[in-house]
Amino acid sequence: MFPGQPLLRAAEPADDKDYLAIRTLALAHTGLDIHDLSWRREPSSESVALQVYGAAISLYRTRLLLQEGNRPDMIAEHSMGIYAALAASGSISEGEALELTCRIGACIARMADTGDYALGCMVGLPWEPLRAIAENNGVFLANLNTSRHFLLSGERHGIESAVAEALRSGVFSAKVFPCDAPLHTPLMEAAVESLREIVADYRYAQPVVPLLNHIDQGFLAGPEVADFLLRELLLPVYWEKSYQALRAAGVTKFIEAGVGDSLKKYNRWIESEAAR
Repeated sequence: MFPGQPLLRAAEPADDKDYLAIRTLALAHTGLDIHDLSWRREPSSESVALQVYGAAISLYRTRLLLQEGNRPDMIAEHSMGIYAALAASGSISEGEALELTCRIGACIARMADTGDYALGCMVGLPWEPLRAIAENNGVFLANLNTSRHFLLSGERHGIESAVAEALRSGVFSAKVFPCDAPLHTPLMEAAVESLREIVADYRYAQPVVPLLNHIDQGFLAGPEVADFLLRELLLPVYWEKSYQALRAAGVTKFIEAGVGDSLKKYNRWIESEAAR
């Protein structure tokens, strides 16, 4: 399982050969030194640095897992985790995954020049009342992680008012996080043409490991990847459905290749809900 952008940098072994190899790749393909998140070429935003770092650590941990004999039967991805997942599936190279992450991240970061966007993390309310809150405040569902864990995305003033309304409605937790762009919402349409040009610069091979997409839980074929990379920025991430589809396909062991353990936590939540 490949998670999206981490919130913070974690400590990594500076002298590990695979870490050094991925660090070198990231520097060559993006200009970012993932060891201290410093830009050696034209700088981009903090969010882009974390996106590249997250993809790099996913690639590094994938190398370690393969060395330990953990060869996946299936791969799943969440949000910006798609680029590392494509490399792990054999569709693109590690360098291309890092470069794509950086180029797409930098492109969507430019939306912050003309808009003020934020994410609202909502925990505790089911989707139907939260849908009404989103509609009331002109914001959108971005992530459906579990039946009671959601991210809303949109303009900051709308997110702030949605969070306030959710707190009045009895949500367990509601927090606002700044972001460069309203990922996984129709507002991303403003950047689609620029993104299309970036995506078209790469060739996507047929994945050698089945790669489940987070929109409709189908397995991506090589010719479908470019279109998916655009669609997924406009549509929500449905992690709960993805996890359920993997379980239905017979998956019993889940390993998170990335920073932190957010996807494992979502999985435990989904299982606990199903057991009630």
